[in-house]
Amino acid sequence: MAELDVNDHDQVPKVFAALSDELGGLDRVIVNAGLGKGAPLGSGKLWANKATIETNLVAALVQIETALEMFKRTGAGHLVLISSVLGNKGVPGVKAAYAASKAGVSSLGESLRAEYAKGPIRVTVLEPGYIESEMTSKSASTMLMTDTDTGVAAMVRVIEKEAGRAAVPWWPWAPLVQLMRVLPPRLTRLFA
Repeated sequence: MAELDVNDHDQVPKVFAALSDELGGLDRVIVNAGLGKGAPLGSGKLWANKATIETNLVAALVQIETALEMFKRTGAGHLVLISSVLGNKGVPGVKAAYAASKAGVSSLGESLRAEYAKGPIRVTVLEPGYIESEMTSKSASTMLMTDTDTGVAAMVRVIEKEAGRAAVPWWPWAPLVQLMRVLPPRLTRLFA
């Protein structure tokens, strides 16, 4: 493990290279930085939404680029992108920028899954529901919260299986994601 500020884009390749040297290579990279600092759009708090999108999407892109360069040199690798169930549908209010940033991560992941469908790089898009964490402890409402151990175990299972795309824990989130995609916008407030 190494400390990394994902928003310091020049540090990402340096830290990845140092870890690769220390470990004798990297066969899996998990892009997991997340920030939920958003504010309602138009509330005068651009800084909060910008910070969320920069951390969740732009910093993820930097890590993706760096990991793919390394995997291409070695001829293989597993890239895991941690998105969110909220990346499947826009949600109003304080989670709008968060949902948009995670939709971007999911879309990048789906693009890469198509690009590397025949290998040698494997791509997993992981979409957690609400799992107890430092970030969710600050949320006003978190419906269907899963405890940390259950949520992490579900994530590890999907990562080890190298699944293409999965909402975790499967119940209730996999069926809810399908529902979220077709809900009229006024009902997405339920997930905000």
